[in-house]
Parts: sequence; structure tokens; C-alpha cells
Amino acid sequence: MSMQNRDRPYDIVLFGATSFAGALTAEYLAGHAPEGLRWAIAGRSAEKLERLRDRLPGGAGVGVLRADVCDPASVRALADSARVVATTVGPYVTYGEELVAACADAGTDYLDLAGEPEFVDLMYVRHDARARETGARLVHAAGFDSIPYDLGVYFTVRQLPEDVPLTVDGFVTADAAFSGGTFGSALNQFARLREMAAAARDRRRHEPRLVGRRVSAALGAPRFAKEVGAWALPMPTIDPQIVRRSASALGRYGPDFRYRQYAAVRRLPVAVGGVAAVGAVAAAAQLPSARRWLSGRLRPGDGPSPEKRAKSWFSLRFVGEGGGRRVLTEVSGGDPGYGETAKMLAESALCLAFDDLPRTAGQVTTAAAMGDALIERLRAAGIRFRVASTR
Repeated sequence: MSMQNRDRPYDIVLFGATSFAGALTAEYLAGHAPEGLRWAIAGRSAEKLERLRDRLPGGAGVGVLRADVCDPASVRALADSARVVATTVGPYVTYGEELVAACADAGTDYLDLAGEPEFVDLMYVRHDARARETGARLVHAAGFDSIPYDLGVYFTVRQLPEDVPLTVDGFVTADAAFSGGTFGSALNQFARLREMAAAARDRRRHEPRLVGRRVSAALGAPRFAKEVGAWALPMPTIDPQIVRRSASALGRYGPDFRYRQYAAVRRLPVAVGGVAAVGAVAAAAQLPSARRWLSGRLRPGDGPSPEKRAKSWFSLRFVGEGGGRRVLTEVSGGDPGYGETAKMLAESALCLAFDDLPRTAGQVTTAAAMGDALIERLRAAGIRFRVASTR
């Protein structure tokens, strides 16, 4: 068990517990809490929190904390009460910074589900240095964005020779629906492309340069990928950025590492239609009136039904090469956006609280902070990491 801040009232506090993703995470924690876990749920409405606690298995032992991002004192009190805080309160670029700052000051480990590059870059510039001083680990994108990609590449690299140039290509297939909160965050990102680019430039000015090694995660070109038998469409998501930061932090990725990520689509017309749909939503998000109309189609708190989630799945295939060796690995599981995301966030919180981990601080990735320990937790929880073939 990690000894940092062991005298605090709670090992883990889940902030935003009554949101769609938050309630699923609370239910997972309640069903998988190790003996002696001290944890609490937090949010704006004590009444809603108490109703959630009443329906949790063993809920009588779960604490309830009222905290609101518009009330900085309540957020600081939340950070001071826990060893690890996990939050589902987004869009993070709008609502997230107060908690990051409080955790960085308090030396409290922090986890979120942010798939927002602007937010992650801003938090690095503003709070990484303070977190390094206090020992806080600030871990963003601890759900389907970006744990399966980050740990999948880490797992693939571990199958390849050391100290040689390495390349990894990732191919994503999934069948799933998304919630109103996720859709709202995506619209918000599409509307803030200039701000996103400015935050990325500012981060590059503050990040130390990598010396003696090269790491890249540039967008690839659309192509037919024979290795997976599908059309490969480049994915401009946060995941390659997270992988690149893990590769920069960990020498095991070799002297020259390159990662590319694609959506794998079997039929060309479906691929073309998907690109057109994303482009149309991105264009509409630039207009306030169109953005309001789109956001009204699926409201925060709405989400896929239990029946839909039960049928949902994901599969990530990674092709790694280096030192004369080629390996195909796979990371796969059930409902990616909600069931498995809740599992990933909860197991990450338990991992930070209880496992013997490398000594890290500041803004760190799941691979750099938790690596093998988190892979083993997720495997035990039903997410598959496997080597499909080698040559």
C-alpha cells in the first residue's frame, strides 16, 4: 500500500459520482472494493449522492462529500480529504482546473477521463511543476481515452527487442454508443481548435527536449492495411499524444520510436461515410447556433441503455516491429465508453492507492505511472491483453 497521505480520511474519492459515467464507476468500486477500502462519493447535490449511496452494495460505509467546482474552498477540502481523487466532471477545459490545482497543491493523486488535448496541455503548463514538488501524480485520460492505447502499446513494446528502433501501428474497431456528456465534450473540442493549437504550442515551449532519443506519433495517411484486412483511417484523437509522452518517459521504447493510430473499417463506403459525418459535425460546431442545436439532441446525463452496453465491444490490434522481430497484439473488452471506462478509472484509482509502483510525480501517463501493475489489474477484471502472433 502506498504510504503517501495515509493519515487522510479516504483512500479514494470519486467526484462527479452522480453523472452517467460516475454512477457506473461508483457501482464498480462498490462491487470490487478491497476489504478496508475507505472511499467516498462527491458532487454538488448531497441529496443525489445519498440516493446513489443507498443503492450501492455496502453503501452504508461509503462517505458523502459535497463539492462544487464553483466553490474553490469545497474543492480544496475534497483534495485534502483523499489520497486519490478520480473525477468524471467535464468538459474538463470548463470545469476541471480547480480540482487539478487543488490536488497538485495538496500532494493528492488525481485521475480523470479527459480526452481533451487542450485541457491536458494547459494543466501541464500550469500545474506539473507544483505537482512534482508535492509528489502528486496527475493522470489524465484514464478511461477508454487512453488506457487501452497507452497500455496496449506499452504491452506491445515489451514483446520487442530492447535498444533498437521500434514502430507500432494501432488499429481500432468498436461497436458502442456514447452519452450526452461525451458528445458535449466532443462538440466543445471541435469549437476550440484555435485554443487547442495555442495550448499545444505553449506546452512545447515548457517541455524539456528529449536528448539522445527520438519519439514521434504523427498522423498516418489513409490506406488499406493488409496486416488487419481493413481500411485504415488516421485518428486525430488524444491517444497518440499520450502514447508519445509514455515513450518519451520510458527508455524501454528504444532510441527511435514511432506510433501511428487508425480506425479500422472493413468496407470503403462505410469509411468514407464516417469521415464525412465527423467532418460535418466539426464544421457545424464552429457555429454557436448549430452547436446548441446539436448539443440538444443528446443531453448530459443521457446515455446508452444497459441492453446496448451489454452488446457493445472494442478491439485494438497493434502491429509492432523492430530488431528483426514483428509482433501482433490485441487489447479487447466489452462496452468501451462506459462499462469498461468505469472499470479502468476505478482500477486506476485502486492501483495508485494500493500498488507498489515506480516513483513518479507531476503529469504522468498511465503507462509511466502504473504500467505492469495496471495491466494485471485490468486482466483480472476481464480486459484482455494478448499476443496474437510473432515472427
